[in-house]
Amino acid sequence: HARFAYDKEKTDRYNERPWGVGFGQSRWDDKGNWHGLYMMAFKDSFNKWEPIGGYGWEKTWRPLEDDNFRLGLGFTAGVTARDNWNYIPIPVLLPLASIGYGPATFQMTYIPGSYNNGNVYFAWMRFQF
Repeated sequence: HARFAYDKEKTDRYNERPWGVGFGQSRWDDKGNWHGLYMMAFKDSFNKWEPIGGYGWEKTWRPLEDDNFRLGLGFTAGVTARDNWNYIPIPVLLPLASIGYGPATFQMTYIPGSYNNGNVYFAWMRFQF
């Protein structure tokens, strides 16, 4: 939760170390860009389960001689559901960014919002088998 966008009393009550699990299917296209279908569930700000599933795409750059190192920038489009919204399906369209080496990728997004709502940086590790 972005500190400039929240009252301290709210962030003190929030779960800011969510954990979860997910799975997906990834592909690299002929241009070297990443495509993925995924499902995951994690503990949200209120420590309640939040599922999300969707499609992700990233334009991928390999700026070093070592092609195992890569940077990515793209988007995800999917559907999530939250406890505090009665688990009604909610469409999402969010930015994606990543840094990876070999089968491991640190991927992240930012959920925009207003004061005391949204403005959340969310990141996860992705391992490809």
